Amino acid sequence: MSVLFNHAIRYEWLEQGRNPITLVRQSAQRRSTPSVLEPYEIQRLLSELENPFRVMVLLDVTTGLRRSELFALKWEDIDFCTLSIDIKRSIFLGVVGHCKNETSRQPVPLSLNVAADLWLWKETSRYSGADDWVFASPRRKGKRPLRPDGVLSKIIRAAALRAGIKKRIGWHTFRHTYSTLLKLVGADIKVMQELLRHSSVRCTLDTYTQAIMPAKRAAQAAVVSMILTERPSNANQSCTVLHP
Repeated sequence: MSVLFNHAIRYEWLEQGRNPITLVRQSAQRRSTPSVLEPYEIQRLLSELENPFRVMVLLDVTTGLRRSELFALKWEDIDFCTLSIDIKRSIFLGVVGHCKNETSRQPVPLSLNVAADLWLWKETSRYSGADDWVFASPRRKGKRPLRPDGVLSKIIRAAALRAGIKKRIGWHTFRHTYSTLLKLVGADIKVMQELLRHSSVRCTLDTYTQAIMPAKRAAQAAVVSMILTERPSNANQSCTVLHP
């Protein structure tokens, strides 16, 4: 709204002067606390899902991809040799566009375990060409990716109910969970900031050091190991929400 008013003032559609949006008060408090899944809850959710939805959730919760980035992935974006993902585009309401900002376009490391599951999905998918969508829609004959809202409401939330998870799950739940688990395993704050590809210092308490790829991979591998190997008996361990 601030940009819109600035534009109107610049072209003299409104009276010249101070942007009125600067006078609007905005609360810094959350309306609600974001849901975060425990490792055992992720395991239960994954056990109730079949591919491509299982690998979709696993990929999202171990990379922190935004939903617009997740559904915009093509097979050419995934390098199974270097175990990395290039974020080249985003998709929202069916419209393909650019990523959020330059920081969002940074490569994302891919765990070997998750890469193996992703490769198995590629081998069984009818749409496995370099220019095909990773999560292509069969109804649209692979020409478009699946719809995020439909997958969430019809598949993932239904699976969560079967798994006994009562928390309200949204796509950002997996990103919140990833950041929280990174903190839980003791990841450096700069490594967290770069893994989550935040550009704002306020998002991840940015520091003035440079995180290197081995440190990123070590932190990510710890989260993947927790999700794939930890047993449900550790269900009493709690997670504290770190990020918006």
